[in-house]
Amino acid sequence: MGESSVKTLETRTAVSSPTEVEAETRPGPDRALIARLRLPRRPSIWFEILLIAISYWTYSLIRNAVPEQKAVALANADWIWGVERSLGIAVEQSVNHAVNSVTWLIVGMNYYYATLHFVVTIGVLVWIYRFHPGRYAATRMVLFATTGVALVGYYFYPLAPPRLMNGQNFIDTVLVHHTWGSMASGNLKHMSNQYAAMPSMHIGWSLWCGLTIFAVATAPWARILGLLYPTATLVVIVATANHFWLDAVGGMICLAFGYTVSRTWYGSLPHRLPRHPLPVGPHPASDLLNRFRTRA
Repeated sequence: MGESSVKTLETRTAVSSPTEVEAETRPGPDRALIARLRLPRRPSIWFEILLIAISYWTYSLIRNAVPEQKAVALANADWIWGVERSLGIAVEQSVNHAVNSVTWLIVGMNYYYATLHFVVTIGVLVWIYRFHPGRYAATRMVLFATTGVALVGYYFYPLAPPRLMNGQNFIDTVLVHHTWGSMASGNLKHMSNQYAAMPSMHIGWSLWCGLTIFAVATAPWARILGLLYPTATLVVIVATANHFWLDAVGGMICLAFGYTVSRTWYGSLPHRLPRHPLPVGPHPASDLLNRFRTRA
């Protein structure tokens, strides 16, 4: 009687019914939803415009809401400057003074700093959306994750730009040449947090643009321009005394984080995804909305 009971128990434990096996191997509703969300699909133009507008508004709101800790920001700037001098790379002041002596060049850099940061970034987003829709969502996620983690840097490490340092004789090229090359100078300085220099999103965004163009474009001249753009941006942010070299390093680290997030979510780097998405049905958000409407 005892052996029979043990055998029966072993049999029940070792052998599962087909229904039980199927339940164990079938992905749950949460996993299925996540899998569908991770599939590249054709983006909606109106959704993207709304998403980008809200995201940039939120970014600006949070960035400017970070307390302007002037004393801490200036102390951090002195520390950064000291580190660069010990490393032998503290040439920002020399570059700033040399370029400032060529009026047409520095004026052009002021306008470059004020405009291309937005124009080129939006242009690359539109280009990827139009001609590489299957790669768009992953590419956009890189940019969004990069910008999001930069906000953490602004909050925890306030940093004054070189032009605001005390006693270092940096030139604020916007004030000197009366251009509108920076939201943090002149009459517009009260609209932007002046002590959010680390990391540099001018480098983060321009390098995102450059790498995206280099990885996706087929024309050699376009790929070369893609690499030249962040290089030129690096010279501009230093020449206008808006950033240190190490701010650029911070921007690069943020971009690396952005690529890591996108690759983790989509399982591949953006340029390795299919150029055109496969027909995978409506977005899961549409299904949830339809279910809500049905129940209502």
